[in-house]
Amino acid sequence: HEREHDREISELAAKHSEEMEKLRAELKEEQTHLLDELRQQMAATHRAEHEQAQLQSQTLHSLELEALRLTLNNMHTSQLELTQSNLRKEKETALMELREMLNDKRAQEVAILQSRHQLEWERIKEQCLKEKEDL
Repeated sequence: HEREHDREISELAAKHSEEMEKLRAELKEEQTHLLDELRQQMAATHRAEHEQAQLQSQTLHSLELEALRLTLNNMHTSQLELTQSNLRKEKETALMELREMLNDKRAQEVAILQSRHQLEWERIKEQCLKEKEDL
């Protein structure tokens, strides 16, 4: 009876040892599987973060380019306005100079015409006087 009891204990111990080994193998396999899943999740997370960082970088780059474009556009507009203002001033100055020149020329022509008119008047007057004397 004692031997049978020892044999049962021995069988139970072997069975227990076998089940423990089987459980350790299953546990190790499950652990390996979970580690693989965790690595995959970490890789996917890393890729997603990398893509998001690239997207943010591209967005930032696009915003910087847009800001530069707007700045350049504003500078160009300011330059055009300044050029228009300078051209307007030059045109006004040129028109004033031309007006003064035309007024001077007109005054000279008026003076010449007045002088001719005066000479013609005096000639006619002398002619009239001469004709009166002749009469």
